[in-house]
Amino acid sequence: MHRARTAATALLAAALLTPLTACGNDSGKADDAKEKTTLTVLAAASLTDVFKSAGAAYEKAHPGTTVKFSFAGSQELAAQVRQGAPADALVTADTKTMDGLKQETAAPTVIAKNRLTIATAPGNPKKIEGLSDLSKDDLKVVLAAPEVPVGRYSKKVLDDQHVTVKPVSQEPNVRAVLSKVSLGEADAGIVYVTDAAAAKDKVATVTVPDAQNAVASYPAAALKSSRHSNEAADFVKWLTSPEAQNLLRSAGFQQP
Repeated sequence: MHRARTAATALLAAALLTPLTACGNDSGKADDAKEKTTLTVLAAASLTDVFKSAGAAYEKAHPGTTVKFSFAGSQELAAQVRQGAPADALVTADTKTMDGLKQETAAPTVIAKNRLTIATAPGNPKKIEGLSDLSKDDLKVVLAAPEVPVGRYSKKVLDDQHVTVKPVSQEPNVRAVLSKVSLGEADAGIVYVTDAAAAKDKVATVTVPDAQNAVASYPAAALKSSRHSNEAADFVKWLTSPEAQNLLRSAGFQQP
């Protein structure tokens, strides 16, 4: 009888210890989960393609970190920051927008530059040769809205050449302009060189000479409201690294 009670006691003790051991393992997994970081980066629409590649490269080099992007026009991104949208870093397509957010960001760093081009239907059926042709009455031209960086750059180059354009629509970002042209809803539009390149054979391009062009600068900055301030700063710094810069160059962006 005594032996039976001893055996029963031992079994009971083992049964009680088993859940504790399991809880210990779960705690370890929870600790591992806590070490994982997700960075949310608000980025200009023109960075859509290259940043998908950059994000994958960054994650590979930084195990435990996931990068999620939210792409939109720079003015929309700025509005999100002012409204307190949870994010860790911001990359705009102009310095003006970033400069307007000095209270919300750490010191910005320019990571790339870009230029404008005229996008047309494949084969350029309207025989557009330059900016001056965009004023023709029989052309359907689409531009980005003036508050959008590419829209502001477009207005400047057109004004400098004394070209008056009556756009059939004004879009919220450069990708929307590109879409209108690629879908045949417009004959031409002014976009960034990199966006036209990303569209490949869906559009043709007409070069805007450097003397008539505008240079777009892309500043990046960590957000002061970030819950991962160190990691956000590391990501912004990485964007200036040789690996990131090679990706940007391959996508057609110019050196900062």
